[in-house]
Amino acid sequence: MITKSEMVSRRKALSLIGSVAAFGLATVPAVLTVSDAEAQTVGMQRRQERREGRHQRRDDRRTGRTERREERRTGTAAGAVPAGTTTGAAK
Repeated sequence: MITKSEMVSRRKALSLIGSVAAFGLATVPAVLTVSDAEAQTVGMQRRQERREGRHQRRDDRRTGRTERREERRTGTAAGAVPAGTTTGAAK
């Protein structure tokens, strides 16, 4: 059975409810039986972490390309203020 310190997932709760209903009723449709599989497995978590890593690396590459392109076009790094220009202060 479920101990107090163990977290109860929705699937386990539905499985428990389905078991109680099946015990009380002799003719319960098979729809109420829910597998004991967890919704989020260790493999799914690993896959999500890899996906997030790929997205972060992709964003870093895009940012690097944008900065290099800007530097080639203007001669300054992206975000840098060219010499002799103001930063929005009143003249």
